[in-house]
Amino acid sequence: MRYDLDDLRLFLGIVAEGTITGGARRMHLSLPSASARVRALEHHAGVELLIRGRRGVRPTPAGATLARHARDVLDRTARLDSAVASYTRPPAAPLTLLCGGSARYRLVPQALVTFLRAHPDVDVTVSERRTPGTLRLLADAEADLGVVVDAEARDRGLVTEVLGDDSLVVIGQAGGALAGRSGLTYSEVAEHPLVGLDSGSSLRRWIEKHLGPGAPVARHRTTVADLNVLVALAAAGVGLAVVPRRAVDPDHPLDVCELREPWARRRHLLARGAKEGPPAPAVEALAEHLRRAGAQPSAPRTSHTVDKSAVSDPFPTAVRRSYRSGS
Repeated sequence: MRYDLDDLRLFLGIVAEGTITGGARRMHLSLPSASARVRALEHHAGVELLIRGRRGVRPTPAGATLARHARDVLDRTARLDSAVASYTRPPAAPLTLLCGGSARYRLVPQALVTFLRAHPDVDVTVSERRTPGTLRLLADAEADLGVVVDAEARDRGLVTEVLGDDSLVVIGQAGGALAGRSGLTYSEVAEHPLVGLDSGSSLRRWIEKHLGPGAPVARHRTTVADLNVLVALAAAGVGLAVVPRRAVDPDHPLDVCELREPWARRRHLLARGAKEGPPAPAVEALAEHLRRAGAQPSAPRTSHTVDKSAVSDPFPTAVRRSYRSGS
């Protein structure tokens, strides 16, 4: 049988959203039109593809198989379109992806590696923005995609979907002050020496905003501009640090504890620019690579690795060199 590519995109959207309404919204279709397309797809396939329930839909085994192959088909189609178009038109403007500070570590780099390898003729401009700035640019159709924090992205009128967890955790040297602890409040964290990001960082501003004027006074032994350096300092035992869980390598020799504050529970959302019409194939392909990166596991909920030899020198060579040279 022949498959319509838009039907495949719609089906993937429905599976991702868990509802036909959500999939229709992604494709800018009415609910009746989307439902009719799904029924036609099932009719031609000769098998039910979705299990319909009161709270949404989920794929049948046949539907899961279709979804898996549809992702490959759409990815290859986008690559084909890009390769052929490169001979018939000038190079297209690069895609614009906006993201916050925590998304720049692991999530966005992972997505870029796979996307740029798969689409050699498509360029991507990545800019760091705090969520409010990202949402303004997306609403003005000045960017294609943005990775934002859910708590700041409500009621903005943009199409969004959940990418993954961006909760904050407390990290420290393996076998150190966090040993045996499963979670701490910020007041308990502030009883220990801390290391943190510079005052201008989006994460530092987020924390201070939610702590408010009555926040406990914390001693920061030092502040740095780079999240990787911050993790290395905490691993070396310089002080505890509050960081996004996704910024911590699951294999890093650290103790990781929950930060027991309501505002520490965050999620990354993928937000789309307010451009008319269905998304360009390259934009949809980049969105799919971001989804895959968002589905990758983050650091474990707790990690108590006490092999001291593994943390005797946690700093990357480049970091040690920069400190020694005074840069």
